[in-house]
Amino acid sequence: MAMAYTPGLKRKEIFLVKKTRRLPIQGQVLVKKGDKVTHTDILATTNVPGNAQTMNCADLLGLLPDDRTGSCDFKQYMLKKEGDNIEKGEMIALKKELFGLIKRPLISPITGSIELVSDVSGQLILREPPVKVNVSSYIPGVVSDVIPNEGATIECIAAFIQGIFGIGGETYGQIKMVAKSHDEVLTGEQITAECSGKVIIGGSMVTIEALQKAAELGVKGIVVGGIEEETISTFLGYRIGVAITGEEEKGVTLIVTEGFSKMNMSDGTFNLLAKFDGKLACISGATQIRAGVIRPEIIIPRDDIDSSSAGKIGSEDEIPTEGMRPGLPIRIIREPYFGAIGRVSSLPVELQVVETESEVRVLEAELDNGKKVIVARANVELIEE
Repeated sequence: MAMAYTPGLKRKEIFLVKKTRRLPIQGQVLVKKGDKVTHTDILATTNVPGNAQTMNCADLLGLLPDDRTGSCDFKQYMLKKEGDNIEKGEMIALKKELFGLIKRPLISPITGSIELVSDVSGQLILREPPVKVNVSSYIPGVVSDVIPNEGATIECIAAFIQGIFGIGGETYGQIKMVAKSHDEVLTGEQITAECSGKVIIGGSMVTIEALQKAAELGVKGIVVGGIEEETISTFLGYRIGVAITGEEEKGVTLIVTEGFSKMNMSDGTFNLLAKFDGKLACISGATQIRAGVIRPEIIIPRDDIDSSSAGKIGSEDEIPTEGMRPGLPIRIIREPYFGAIGRVSSLPVELQVVETESEVRVLEAELDNGKKVIVARANVELIEE
């Protein structure tokens, strides 16, 4: 019989992290299998075509199509031809009227090149310069696979922690423990110049003042247990929807490990982060809670562990095969105990009636605060240790 539970967040002190890094379009891969890379190395590069812009030259120059040919014949007024480079503000066509007394110039709105000149449509297509796109490794490690013309896969032995929600993209910095305990609120007063360039660790919650000051001082990342939804909206200037996060450009990446409102970071997570105080952390706040789940993550490379041990260490490719059993750590993901951490005490066989008057399978759990509760199995997720 299938077990009703949500796959859990990972919290591993030793874990084989694998990251496949791809270009948006085909390009050049700069590494080969077996290469060692740092978290800032460029793995692959390509040129993405610039934006195109259309100009209706016939209208701008006051030209009408020929009744017989349908052509506007505006090429005769062009000062540039297809393929030529152009500068913003440069004259690219000129029509003179009344013996040259009236001039109608056509000025380029962009810097780039002329891609197409069409007498039939009377239009020009201008193209901005190509944009160079590089893909970095994001994590230090070894290239385990190369995808020709696209990218590569990097493997890294690391401590690995997943959060429940985040904002902001990939970044990195040294871990700095700011909170002294897992239930401490991270405030603006605790954010100092020493936090610049660091990934700082709070406790139960972060205030809007702390977020704003962190962004001002160049803090790379913040990891806390909880956050008020209103704090996120105020910080971003809009309400987060159900779409994927991670593209926010606020200068600081935020990772929430437990949930919304004031929620103590779990002892296990707080203590694990404290163990690596001062070490490099590669983090991402990208989150997607619908199909194709994406979790925010904290990756702490373990350069103290020999890479020859990789085959004995669990990895992201593994799929949990065991279900619920007494002793496993869980997080409750529905009210009235949303965000609470505990361990499974027992798994009653009998179905029980819940508030919705449905009969469901339940479990008994002992929370970290010692309280014993009964919750639907579908309302919890396993925490992988």
